[in-house]
Amino acid sequence: QVQLVESGGGLVQPGGSLRLSCAVSGSIFSIRAMGWYRQAPGKQRELVAVIIGGGTTNYADSVKGRFTISRDNAKNTVYLQMNSLKPEDTAVYYCNANGLLRDRRDFVSWGQGTQVTVSS
Repeated sequence: QVQLVESGGGLVQPGGSLRLSCAVSGSIFSIRAMGWYRQAPGKQRELVAVIIGGGTTNYADSVKGRFTISRDNAKNTVYLQMNSLKPEDTAVYYCNANGLLRDRRDFVSWGQGTQVTVSS
């Protein structure tokens, strides 16, 4: 009932930038929070950044000052601007959203993931 479609991943050199986008669609009444997680090979999925309805943001310590999460409520889209990328940022990045469906049931949904590779 809820679909998340990510875009914007790819290969970038260290120090470079990428912008990820995630569009949320479906039978949605409201979205409480949207966020980005990542999972590197052999590691657990970890939170990168989250933005809550009022605009409050939270970042992993490893990306503070380099990544910026933003949200377009009219488009139900969340963005992750990633600057000064490092090889250790290499991972599959997943979009996440949670909120209420039109029938007022809670939902938590994930995107399919987009690969980000930082390498020279």
